[in-house]
Amino acid sequence: MNEVKGGSAPVAEQQGKTPLVEMNGMAKSFGGLRAVDNVDINLFPGEVVGILGHNGAGKTVLIKMLSGAIQRDSGTIRINGRDAPINNPRDAKNFGIETIYQTLALADNVDATANLFLGRELMTRWGTLDDAAMEAEARKVMGRLNPRFVRFKEPVIALSGGQRQSVAIARAIHFNARVLIMDEPTAALGPQETAQVADLVKQLKSEGIGIFLISHDIHDVFGLCDRLYVIKNGQVVGMAKTSDVTKDEVLGMIILGKCPPGAIPGPGAMREAVAAA
Repeated sequence: MNEVKGGSAPVAEQQGKTPLVEMNGMAKSFGGLRAVDNVDINLFPGEVVGILGHNGAGKTVLIKMLSGAIQRDSGTIRINGRDAPINNPRDAKNFGIETIYQTLALADNVDATANLFLGRELMTRWGTLDDAAMEAEARKVMGRLNPRFVRFKEPVIALSGGQRQSVAIARAIHFNARVLIMDEPTAALGPQETAQVADLVKQLKSEGIGIFLISHDIHDVFGLCDRLYVIKNGQVVGMAKTSDVTKDEVLGMIILGKCPPGAIPGPGAMREAVAAA
């Protein structure tokens, strides 16, 4: 049984299991532009799946349909084998789907605890903010995620990029996220902070959380992802285990739409092959 690079669970062990997320026949158009065209994609518990493609390929639109930020024109979403009518971000959160965008969406002028409970603050029976309870919960979730984090009292603007990622991830998993969408999580981070984010991802995997990772960084994808999908012109070029393809082959999928022998081709690869004929 072959272990998958970046992952703790062999893909072979996923066979016969119900995916945590299934998206089938996903489609979205903006005017005459077909941004996402009949895309199928899935994710298993404790798995990291990379979604790659050039700018405008359709990967962000696809993920925004899962997060409820964009309504799909057609297609189905299933969570743990059950239909999931996701029409807005609140629906997605109710299904345990949380998104961490590249901007992190943190309130820079307040501390980690305040960011953790932003908009969902705990109150005392007298109707005042329960600061003690919120800080205790923040320390508990951060201790589980990043035990080295100690800067609870400082505004998050004073934290490093890796520490800010810790706060954003802690906010997501505190509210029982089972699916995490991470958009370029290591963009603009140095090597040490990138390693810290990698440790966070591995911790989440060990807890059975499924992660969709959107990234332009091939090194991140091969270091963290169990599988990857490449999208080009709104369609899936192919899907592969990271252990079955090389970085150059993945670049070929992204740029040329060419599916290598170690990948399972999608409609996008078929279209590129016809166009080249």
